[in-house]
Amino acid sequence: MNSIPNDLQTWKRFVKDGVLDEARIRKRIAESWHRCRKAEVNPYLEKGPKVLQQTELDQQSNKHSFFLSTAMPYLEKLLPAIKEMEMMALLIDADGVVLALDGHRRALHEAKRINFIEGACWTETAVGTNAIGTALHISEPVVIQGSEHYSVASHHWNCSAAPIHYEDGTLAGVIDISCPAAHAQPNMLGIAAAIAFAAERELAAKSREKELELLSRFADRAASRVPIVLCNAKQHIIGASLPIRSSIPDWQGRHLYELKEKGFTIEKAVTMGDSGTCFYLSEQKKKTAFRFHGVLGQSRQSQAMLISLERAAAADATVCLSGETGTGKEVAARALHENSDRKHGPFVAVNCGAIPSDLIESELFGYAEGAFTGAKRNGYKGAFQKANHGTLFLDEIGEISHSMQVALLRVLQERKITPIGGTKEIPVDIRVIAATHCDLRELAESGKIREDLFYRLHVYPIQLPPLRNRLEDIEDLFAYYTQKNGWPGELPPGFLDVLKQWKWPGNIRELFNVFERLSIRFPDGRLSDEPLSLLLEASGLPIGPVKEKRAETKALNLREQIQKDILINALETAKGNVSKAAKISGIPRSTFYKRLKKFNMTAGS
Repeated sequence: MNSIPNDLQTWKRFVKDGVLDEARIRKRIAESWHRCRKAEVNPYLEKGPKVLQQTELDQQSNKHSFFLSTAMPYLEKLLPAIKEMEMMALLIDADGVVLALDGHRRALHEAKRINFIEGACWTETAVGTNAIGTALHISEPVVIQGSEHYSVASHHWNCSAAPIHYEDGTLAGVIDISCPAAHAQPNMLGIAAAIAFAAERELAAKSREKELELLSRFADRAASRVPIVLCNAKQHIIGASLPIRSSIPDWQGRHLYELKEKGFTIEKAVTMGDSGTCFYLSEQKKKTAFRFHGVLGQSRQSQAMLISLERAAAADATVCLSGETGTGKEVAARALHENSDRKHGPFVAVNCGAIPSDLIESELFGYAEGAFTGAKRNGYKGAFQKANHGTLFLDEIGEISHSMQVALLRVLQERKITPIGGTKEIPVDIRVIAATHCDLRELAESGKIREDLFYRLHVYPIQLPPLRNRLEDIEDLFAYYTQKNGWPGELPPGFLDVLKQWKWPGNIRELFNVFERLSIRFPDGRLSDEPLSLLLEASGLPIGPVKEKRAETKALNLREQIQKDILINALETAKGNVSKAAKISGIPRSTFYKRLKKFNMTAGS
């Protein structure tokens, strides 16, 4: 088999000292070893530590009966060839439990010695890096050979495993082909992957058959005026009565819990067949308070922004957030999502300015299987598909190219996407929130953003004010930071006055950086233990007070200017009382007088 040869010395060095020469081992193996070490898996295990009792195994088999009954015929067809090659084949459920295995008598005997039997749990956390557990974790086919296994129990085995998925992408289980290393064949992974692909198609076909049968039995209830939904085994809605279809046009495929969040209460559940349930509902809608995971403050600008966010959240229109760097655009976008009817759908954030231009298309639209060299076997879902039934946040929208603007405009108009290399249009049900640190109208006027795209994005604009325009919120922001981080800091009045003088070009993000530096420097929260001038130097505050400097102060360096500003603020607060001003600023009175003299100031300056 063409692969990186086993290197026992590499394994020994890693398990003993945690040192890994990653040039000597495959990337997937290195990643798995690190996971195992972090999970404190015992690398010296000589057999699987966990095997279910028969009653537990029976329960596990019943739980995954649909997967087992569908995949088992493919395993049975494979057995003659497997036995001839002195191998064994296994079916493992999504929990990592071996449900079925068969193969050559000698291989089964060797497997039994390490508890590689029915009922064994063969996840990474149980036995370390192995084809089954690693395939479960990364959801991709994988080969693990010899001492690539993390535990010594499997060091003499070669294993190939491929995950099997349901049609909705969730994991059904794994097919594994294993054998002692001496009997390894180069086509083991190919065989496992082929079986997985066939089993996936069969699972999809049988799922559709089951749903069609359930829908035919639900036909009479579908015309009812009572709110009723029909759910499959995963509680996704596949049928609905008139009241549900009227109030929730995109009901199909939603999860039952989403109806609960929309004000519906389950009154009765009736089992239908072996995989369906009818839920009879009642509606009790109530208004919930607007949730914002952050702090806005009490300033007029903050409260106006809150009102705008609350209004926008109640609608499903496209929102355009604009504001300088650090004003909290993603926090605002999440608040819009979490207070909307889409709150139980995904929130997907894409920073358009951080993705290389040659990758942005695949990141947004995904790609089909075989679209290009190195493409994943099942293709890749882009951000539009990932955000289906939820919210897509496109940050720095002004950074995308004109060709991508055309593609984005089409999606906004038609709500359909075509993955790279694909031919089939895929409908997407999403809300788009765009954001930019620039003025979107100015970008359109300058030609950087297409005019037709501007009108699609600029449906409900919300401006996030910079911190310098709401300095009265600094106290609320400080209280939020201390509570969130468990830091008992208190702002001396004089220091708060100084904070309010700065321009804060980095806005809230910059302010929180200052708070974090202070919490590191003063873990007990006693900020007034040192003179305020030293406190400012320790905090690393940025330069640039808002007020213009007088002509005679231009010759002062930064430290001197800070010292003088402190004197002025303290004297103003103390109404000219030097003793009180020295106490407010945290400067010894003798030092305060010396600085007054140094800057040619008097108590009345």
